[in-house]
Amino acid sequence: MLNIAVLVSGGGTNLQALLDSEARGENPNGKITLVVASKPGVYALERAAKAGVESCVVRRKDYDNSEDFDAALLGTLKAHNIDLVVLAGFLSVLGPSVIAAYPRRILNVHPALIPSFCGPGMYGHHVHEAVLAYGAKISGATTHFVDEQVDHGGVIMQKSVPVLEDDTPETLAARVLTVEHEILPESVRLFCAEKLGVDGRQVHVL
Repeated sequence: MLNIAVLVSGGGTNLQALLDSEARGENPNGKITLVVASKPGVYALERAAKAGVESCVVRRKDYDNSEDFDAALLGTLKAHNIDLVVLAGFLSVLGPSVIAAYPRRILNVHPALIPSFCGPGMYGHHVHEAVLAYGAKISGATTHFVDEQVDHGGVIMQKSVPVLEDDTPETLAARVLTVEHEILPESVRLFCAEKLGVDGRQVHVL
């Protein structure tokens, strides 16, 4: 049974999708044992409390530099014997020390089809605004491993949604979120079941 930490920064709908999947018995090889928020007062912390999952806040501005923040975050993960880190709308960028401690054991969900509309500055509604401004006809969501570059690690799963003529960033975000809720729990399940093989940038379902 792998111990899973979910890192959040907001409402936590992807956290809820993971909790619901676990409650349905869909991931018998993993359990969410810790939720880490990047700031206090976010609704994701209430979701954790309702599910009986321990939570804490590790806030970047409480530390003098990124190295100290990374050390605090890493110390928290290690203290809870975390095996898998899942970024579910976590807006703080993980530093090299955290990534080095969890090679190919950090998963992220991104609200676009990587390698499009990703990288520094591309998060939340910024992504959907860029998709609409470009005139793209298809968007979607991606799960991927996290490496030292933003939105760069090997792709695990992707699912597309149409971009409609009358879409706003809000309506497109809602449509993309529905597929995020599908592919993130499935990606976590596959990881915990040791069903993901990695060959360079290629991630294969075994």
